Amino acid sequence: MSHLPIDITTHLLLALYPIAVIFFIEIVGRHIIAMSYKRYIIQGITSFAFAITYIVIIEGTGIAIILFILAPVLFIHAKRVKQNPTIR
Repeated sequence: MSHLPIDITTHLLLALYPIAVIFFIEIVGRHIIAMSYKRYIIQGITSFAFAITYIVIIEGTGIAIILFILAPVLFIHAKRVKQNPTIR
């Protein structure tokens, strides 16, 4: 296991929090009929925020690396969706 002083359930919860927020943003965005590229941009910002928080506060670099990879992918996808709205 990792060298962090947290147990396995806390580690799993730390992995689930960003995913829950990203799904919540998607559901709310669909409910208020927001443009899809705006949802992706907000999700990317959220991923960056969680990654920075995990590095600064709890030193969870493994989860933070995954979130740092996910955020640019969401920004690139938002750019492609804005250029071609038929892509989802």
